[in-house]
This record gives sequence, C-alpha cells and structure tokens, in this order.
Amino acid sequence: MSSLDYTRITGGTVYDPANGIDGQVQDLWIADGRIVAAPADPAVRPNREIDAHGLVVMPGGIDMHCHIAGPKVNVARKMRPEEHVLAEPVRRTGKLRSGTLGSVPSTFTTGYKYAGLGYTTAFDAAIPPLGARHAHEEFDDTPCVDKGFYVLMGNNHYVMRAIGDQEPARLKAFIGWLLSATKGFAPKLVNPGGVEVWKSRAAGDVENLDSIVEPFGVSPRQIITGVAQAANELRLPHAVHIHCNHLGMPGNWTTTLETMQALEGHRGHITHAQFHSYGGGDADENTFNSKVQPLADYVNAHNNVTVDVGQVLFGSTTSMTGDGPLGYFLHNVYGGKWFSGDTEMEAGCGITPIKYKRKSLVHALQWAIGLEWYLLVNDPWRVAMSTDHPNGGSFLAYPQIIRLLMDRTYRQDVLKQCPAMVRERSILGDLTREYTLYEIAIITRAGPARMLGLRNKGHLGPGADADITIYTPDANQEVMFALPRIVIKAGRVIVEHGELRDPLVGKTLHVEPDYDRDVEPDIRRWFEAHYSIRWRNYPVDDSYLHAAEVVKPDSL
Repeated sequence: MSSLDYTRITGGTVYDPANGIDGQVQDLWIADGRIVAAPADPAVRPNREIDAHGLVVMPGGIDMHCHIAGPKVNVARKMRPEEHVLAEPVRRTGKLRSGTLGSVPSTFTTGYKYAGLGYTTAFDAAIPPLGARHAHEEFDDTPCVDKGFYVLMGNNHYVMRAIGDQEPARLKAFIGWLLSATKGFAPKLVNPGGVEVWKSRAAGDVENLDSIVEPFGVSPRQIITGVAQAANELRLPHAVHIHCNHLGMPGNWTTTLETMQALEGHRGHITHAQFHSYGGGDADENTFNSKVQPLADYVNAHNNVTVDVGQVLFGSTTSMTGDGPLGYFLHNVYGGKWFSGDTEMEAGCGITPIKYKRKSLVHALQWAIGLEWYLLVNDPWRVAMSTDHPNGGSFLAYPQIIRLLMDRTYRQDVLKQCPAMVRERSILGDLTREYTLYEIAIITRAGPARMLGLRNKGHLGPGADADITIYTPDANQEVMFALPRIVIKAGRVIVEHGELRDPLVGKTLHVEPDYDRDVEPDIRRWFEAHYSIRWRNYPVDDSYLHAAEVVKPDSL
C-alpha cells in the first residue's frame, strides 16, 4: 500500500485547456499539495474523496494584474474611510480576522474574497523597489493566495542612464540585480519617461514615444525597446509588463500601437489595454470613440504581444496608479481627494476616488471598449481577464464580466441601457461571439499562467499545484462563478459552500535571474551617492518572504 496521503475528486466535469480537456468527466488525484497521476495499483484507496458529480472543475483562478499591496494601496485604504464605514465588515471568527471591504479591501479581506471567487494566485502590478519590503509584509498578511509583484522601472534613473549611455549590458545587469534585490517577479514600465518628465515639472508629460526625457537624453521608445530586450535576454518567465504612455487620453490608440511596434519582436505584455484604445483628440468628448479593432488586429498578427483588459464596471472605485500625471488629471476631472507620491529616483504614483456612470458616454464607451478586447482577440490564450483592480472596478466583478462574455443577450441588454451614441462609436453591438466555459478557463486560468511562465499553475495535469475550484453549473454564469462549491489550495480545502475553512497563507513567487555581478560595484557607487538609505539595507532578505518559490527560467 502507498504511504502517500491521497485525495480524489471524483466524477467532475473538467475544463483544463492547458491539457486540452474540454468538459471531460474524470477523476483527479492529489498528494503532497500537487496533482498526481492515479496510482497504478488499483488497490490503493484515497484517504478522502470529494464528490464532484454534476459539478464543473477548473484550475484555481489567476489574477495577473491587480493592486493589492504596497505603499499606494495602503494610502488608498486610508483615503477612503467612508467606504469602510458603509460596507459590511468582515467579522472576526475562529478562522477569520476582522477586515474591511470597499474598493480597496484590507489585506485579510483581499485574500478571503479572492478565495471566495475561486482565485488562488494574484500579482500586484506596480511596486517601487523602495516599497518592496512593505509589499512583502502585506503579502504575509494576505491569506489564501500565492502572490508576487512587478517592479517599477520605467522611470528609474539608473535604467535611463544606462540606456542613454548605450550600455545594454549594464541595463541588463541592473534589471537582474533589481529583481533579485526586491524579490520581484517581472519588470514593469508605467508611462515610460513620462512620469519623470511630470515629476521634474517640465512640460507635464511626454508628447510621443520619441520625446526626449532630460537630462537622460532617452525617449520612451528607447526605454520600451531596451527593457524588453533585457527581459528577454535574462530569460524572465514573464515579459516586460507595459502600462503605455497617455493612458486614458483620447487618441491614445496610436501610442499603444507604436508601443507594440517598439517591442521589435521581443515579448511584451500590454496591460489594461482598454484604457489605451481610444480614438478622438484633444480631450474632446465629442470625438471619443473605440479603436480596439486596429489594435486587436495587430495583436492577432503578432504572437510576441499579449494583453490583459482592465475592464471598466459601473460604480464607485478608487484609481491608483504609478502614473503620477494621470492621477493628477483624474483629480482635476473628478475633484475631491488626491494623493501624489514621488519615490526618490524610482517612480511616482497618483490616487483619487472615481465613479463610472452608466449614463456617461465616456464611461459607457470605456465599458464597451473593454468587452471589445475580449471579443476581438481571436486567440483567448493572448488576452487575460482583469479590471486593473481597483482602477476599472473590483476583482469581485469577475463573475459579471464572465456573464457578459458568455451571454450575448445579457450583454445587449446592458448595452441598451447605455447612451445610444455608444453603438455608433464602438462595434460592441455588432459582435455576436460568446465565450465557452473552455475559453473562460483560458482567460482566467491557463492563459495567465502561460503568460507568467508558471508551469505548475493554471492546469490540472500531474505535477501542477493542487489549486482547484469546483463550481455548481447555473444558467446565469454570474451566479455560477460568484460562489464556488469548493476551493482547494495546495491540496487543502480552503472554501466550502461559501465558508472559509482554512485561511492558509500562500507562497511568494519571485525570480532570481542570472546577471553579471561585475556591474554591482558601479550600481553601488551610484546608489551610495544618491539614495537616502544605504546599499546594504536596500535588498529584501528572505525573512520577509513566506514559503517563497523561485520561478526558474526553464519555465519558458
């Protein structure tokens, strides 16, 4: 008899796109926190069984772009006390710690709510290197999900100096060192060069990809190309993660297209693409329109580019971004509270409350433009679900987005409630595509895992992490995906019938790329001359990480 402690999930209808399984009834075996092959000896019996007959079984969900930890998220929580008062709090129980809801939930609540949706992995999208310790400490307070973060470097002074000095080897080494020092996962570019221009009180933002960022003598195009090439040469599991210039501005679709072209064949991920797909000009609402079609055409024709959507949902939320000038712009639009941060020579941020209104032409177009992205990218492996939580809306809206994608009639009914002009300025009303459960499993699970280079996630084959969600089928897909029957994390049942059973703390996922250590003395000299902390105190040590897992280059 086997000495392994087995769990068997029996009779479930499995959707596992990474292994080509589309609604096949089969059993799954779990041991030591991983999916395993069924024992060869038919006499081996499982220690426990989960009856999944009539239920839908998928890998645990993966949110590859959200804002759930770090300095700006914590500021946003403090900025919105009225939300915490109005929302029903999470009560302390024998298994739960007390927490708050709202558009920026507390750390504990964030983990509980992700698990409650069947999500088991989440990546924070924008951490300044100096805020890495803060982010890791909040990760340690966020239960139920594995997590990692992307490191801001699109306005980093050392990055721009290395590019300006035409020293790609030094740039590559610095990126490798920075990811290792922060225990981060991937390089993140936010409005490359534009945040630095705005911070220096120059023209307010870069005009185009070829504008020169002084005193570095570099352009956004050079930053994009240089970092993309370095990320590929470092063999990082995830490509450079790009928040394009001119987010939210009418006419910005041309900047987005140029950004994709600037990758020059290197892998690149365009994030919250909805916010970068606008026609029109001069901030004129009368010309605002969708330009998803030409951008989706480019993605369809170029396999080096992937996207997540950044879907807008109607209601109140909080905008938080590493894009300082955008935060200031939104503050001027909405009024009220505003916070702007400058992280030494690394990054900036802007935070302000916002509200998306169904009757607003601009907001309704943003909603339609997001849905167009899902429906116009031919290959679902190349587009991931996101709301840019909380910028477009809460991750808690994912079940609603799934229904909008799977149910054309429902989608048309919501569209009819929007201003009539939306149908003239977008093509959403003409799109008849409906997603299948198989495709939903791709954009919420298998696809993000592939884009992130996570070979042990997003699938249910032997060797995968035993992160599994079991749903009760329902004709209303929003109901189905809002309340999983059972959620399993690392082989343990953590949610059952909507109740948290086991608030385990997940792993921290990060990279340790191989880079030229001979560049470190140069980095140190620059660091000691300019930073407010000492070189030796900057890197994050292992004590800040919970059950860390290094994602190797061979994940590619």
